[in-house]
Amino acid sequence: MPKSPSILVIRRDNIGDLLLTTPMFEALRQKFPSAHLAALVNSYNRPILEGNPFLDEVYCYAKAKHVDRWSVPGVLWRRLGMLRRLRRRRFDYVILPNGGPAPRSLRPARWAAPQHIIGYVTPQSEPKSIDLPVWWTRDRALHEVEVAFRLLAPLGIEGPPPRRLQLVPNQEKVAQARASLPAEVASGSGPLVALHISSRKEQQRWPVAYFSNLARRLHLDYEARFLLFWSPGDQSNPQHPGDDKKAEELLSQMEGLPVAPMVTEELPDLISGLTLADCAVLSDGGAMHIAAALGKPLVCFFGNSGSQRWHPWGVAHQILQKESRDVSDITVDEAVAAFARLPVVSKWG
Repeated sequence: MPKSPSILVIRRDNIGDLLLTTPMFEALRQKFPSAHLAALVNSYNRPILEGNPFLDEVYCYAKAKHVDRWSVPGVLWRRLGMLRRLRRRRFDYVILPNGGPAPRSLRPARWAAPQHIIGYVTPQSEPKSIDLPVWWTRDRALHEVEVAFRLLAPLGIEGPPPRRLQLVPNQEKVAQARASLPAEVASGSGPLVALHISSRKEQQRWPVAYFSNLARRLHLDYEARFLLFWSPGDQSNPQHPGDDKKAEELLSQMEGLPVAPMVTEELPDLISGLTLADCAVLSDGGAMHIAAALGKPLVCFFGNSGSQRWHPWGVAHQILQKESRDVSDITVDEAVAAFARLPVVSKWG
């Protein structure tokens, strides 16, 4: 093994998955201080890695669903150019931390033509191109961070992963977000609480009326102020369904409370907005992992996703999950009680 290897990590899926890979970057840099470390991600997720202190280079490509259909030929041409750059780099190692065997990520790994490919394999699927295999076993006790971290064993890296995620907010955008807050939200003696009401999965969506009731309770008990986040757009959009209507409804129900609607058309807007919060109440998803990476204490609603594998990493949190695996069965009283158990809440009580 070279003392200063070049290593590419391919993680092409969702926001949370990419964030949960960042402890791997830290461990690689600690093991190989002078290595060339790079990541391959999609263009939508790339802001997650902007300013990452452990990476030297980030390659990205656009998914077809993230571009207008008339732009697809140009996107494909740029993707081909990116793949050519990968091949010219001549990586020593490519790592595929995709939560298990990853046939889709194996294609660009092969194209990069590295000396070695590290990935999960099963007895039924053991591609010859993965010459440094790690046997895949579905261990429900492992967190996704730990699942990814196991792939570093062929490089001599073992033990527990770092207990933090890496995310560097754009300070200019943070300042703009702070300056846009109304006075009654920007200042006050109580906590600034982020409420995120959206989720891709129906069973992960807490009802709007519950959020409204919770906000009134937290304002009464703690003089809480609020930042309201949601996925922008119309709910009928088949590609990117949004919750503009739900946000409008909730803002109406929160009339009289100190609340600022946070418009997040792009991922950096969500990151900078969550940076302002003292804590957050939200469902499992990308926003939850962003808030965790920013060090925010969290109350998390889990529906039909596994809290053992996907819970917030490295921050104080309270998980609420019912046997029905439907977050609408979580009561406002339970959410208020979970909020009160956050370690930082005592200073506002």
